[in-house]
Amino acid sequence: MSESAIQPHVLVIDDEPNIRDLVQAALRFHGFSVSTAETGDEGLSLAHEHHPDILLLDVLLPDVSGFDVCRRLRDAGNEVPVIYLTARDTPSDTVTGLSLGGDDYVTKPFSVEALIARIRALLRRARREESATGAARDDDGSLRVADLELNERTWKVSRGGVPIELSPTEFRLLSYLMSNAGQVLTRAQLLENVWGWDYAGHSQIVETYVSYLRRKLDPLGPSLIHTQRGVGYALRPKDGA
Repeated sequence: MSESAIQPHVLVIDDEPNIRDLVQAALRFHGFSVSTAETGDEGLSLAHEHHPDILLLDVLLPDVSGFDVCRRLRDAGNEVPVIYLTARDTPSDTVTGLSLGGDDYVTKPFSVEALIARIRALLRRARREESATGAARDDDGSLRVADLELNERTWKVSRGGVPIELSPTEFRLLSYLMSNAGQVLTRAQLLENVWGWDYAGHSQIVETYVSYLRRKLDPLGPSLIHTQRGVGYALRPKDGA
């Protein structure tokens, strides 16, 4: 991390002055240090110079796309967490952005408080992943538990060599479960770290997405996601204690 845990450094890349000013003011109010850029090239220079802890990246920039900015960062070995800020919210755009190495996707207009909560959740997740020991993690970004493999860089998942298509939310949920393999994770932990804020929508959202994952994983082998009644869920090869 470039700054102390008390004041993480956020780089905001957006060509809309009102968005930059609003986000910068909110971040500073909540204790973050902030740098801003209007173009992709300027943002890339600042990212290499200041090594921010997190990057807020507009997709539609005047010189290069935010997707291209993220790709260039990843190609250079820069793994700074990236949250896209965009008015484009089609499933194909979401999958493209995340498969290029982005970590989250926020659609304009957005709630500033929700954005701050998602930034904090992503920073916590990044810190945990630096010391995660639950699953075997390869240098290429792959997580492995039993015959299940997930690659966080290529956005690919397979079990026993069989490719599995996941939605962005399913992918984030499975990645978090695999990063904490063997641990029982509460519903509150999953909401905070996968959805990124105190989710106020469908009350059974965690259960719904766990069900989606089971439908895709279980036909390919023994069940990997286990319910700890009254507590939460754990991903492990065997349903042990």
